[in-house]
Amino acid sequence: MRVLIGESEHALYADLLRQQAPKLELVGSADVDELAHYAPSCSVWLGQPDLLATLMRRGACPQWVQSTWAGVTPLLAQDLPTTYALTRAVGIFGQVMAEYVLCHLLAHERQVFARLAAQVEQRWDSRAPRSLAGRTVLIVGCGDIGLAVAQFLAPFGVELHGIASSPRQLPPFAEVAGLDALPRLAAEADYLINLLPDTPATRDIYDAALFAACQPHLLFINAGRGVAVVDQALVSALQHGQLAGAVIDVCREEPLPGGHPFWAAPHLLLTGHSSAPTDPRLLVQLFIDNLTRWQGAAQLRGQVDFTRGY
Repeated sequence: MRVLIGESEHALYADLLRQQAPKLELVGSADVDELAHYAPSCSVWLGQPDLLATLMRRGACPQWVQSTWAGVTPLLAQDLPTTYALTRAVGIFGQVMAEYVLCHLLAHERQVFARLAAQVEQRWDSRAPRSLAGRTVLIVGCGDIGLAVAQFLAPFGVELHGIASSPRQLPPFAEVAGLDALPRLAAEADYLINLLPDTPATRDIYDAALFAACQPHLLFINAGRGVAVVDQALVSALQHGQLAGAVIDVCREEPLPGGHPFWAAPHLLLTGHSSAPTDPRLLVQLFIDNLTRWQGAAQLRGQVDFTRGY
């Protein structure tokens, strides 16, 4: 079988695949022209959605694509085909995303940045830190990543609430409600964590009305998609003390352009889309598992429903 690898790290993916599946014939590149030469002879593609979307616009279409990203937005454009199986990266981001979230929750409770500012000013800051125990955490997006984050946080004694596409019972969450319950649960939260994918239903949901409903000590973390947030509404909420702070990993435009209000917004930390990078070793394991399933006509892990967008 011939597999096309369309990735900036195609050589690394090829090396890892050769170790685990030496019988595969692998061709790869990060150059679209070169990929277009190989594409007609490859029924299976592995790679980053933006590059593969560009390749599809050249007229090529495989039988199955394994994305190296959790998000597949570039491949959902209306001018692209949907006649193939598309699987997103699943089951490989939970630990690293949970570490990212926990890092910023603890930094907030321990007032790390305030203490750093005090040190710069040579001012002794002996305020007692707070604990995560008893804090209410609202995780918006309760898929495999959101569930992994919740499981990671549960031993710290937080009260966990979730938002999903529809209400459900899902331990360790005390409640998982539908998207219509976001204003109610956000108003009760100490931490609001967005992990939603980009779909028409999840765009611009963090707007002025929602931030106005939040408690002024709330910390907002966006590690989902930038289009979920109305940028100016967030900046205004921070300027007017409606939120204690925001940690923003994803933005509408990346890299964030100079002059964007996020750069100078008070109590806003930018983390440059670094919350949960793909580990190629884990991604290759997922691909090998899905390849076995695909060859056996079994259900693929992380298969995307094109009508829902995830």
